[in-house]
Amino acid sequence: MRRAFSRRRVVLLGSAAALAGCAATDQGNGDPNDQVTQFSTLRDFSGEPFPVRRINRDRFDRAFSPVILPSPYASPPGSLVIDTATRQLYLIEGGGLARRYGVAVGDAGYAWSGEAYVGRKAEWPAWHPTPSMHAEAELPVRVDPGDHNPLGARALYLHQGGRDTLYRIHGTSEPWTIGTRASSGCIRMFNEDVIDLYDRVRLNARVIVL
Repeated sequence: MRRAFSRRRVVLLGSAAALAGCAATDQGNGDPNDQVTQFSTLRDFSGEPFPVRRINRDRFDRAFSPVILPSPYASPPGSLVIDTATRQLYLIEGGGLARRYGVAVGDAGYAWSGEAYVGRKAEWPAWHPTPSMHAEAELPVRVDPGDHNPLGARALYLHQGGRDTLYRIHGTSEPWTIGTRASSGCIRMFNEDVIDLYDRVRLNARVIVL
């Protein structure tokens, strides 16, 4: 979502600051590419209430294609780690592995970092522009769900201390922005990728944004 949130940075909670120095490169002996396995997030989307358009991955850097690789982070399985510098999201799995997806992150002045948890999950959510967005532009109070909706096919709502931070991990109606700094702090994903992630992530999962 563009210009959706306040310019103030979210204060780091817990141990997130200590994790900010972790490397986001492939780990292990030998050629790291030998340990990377691509996987597809395509499935039968005919049961979805709105169209999920297939992405031509050839138009994007391969770094933003979904892969399974040795985890560069020591977070517990089920955690999410988002490296805003490389525009990549990691779902930590067992056995020292992680699933990596490409994302779009907040642009200059809107980036944020910190620790949160998934407080809510929603399929094809409605979008309610925030007061700060209404102050900058004339916007509707609500945008109904659909392939035109800025939140896309799925949304994971990030909470801190029992309260909604107003930051989301969500799909997008602008897939060409993936791999860029294009949002107002929210984490955007291809719709087909966020559907895959949504099905793998549990409520209360830990989320660290670096």
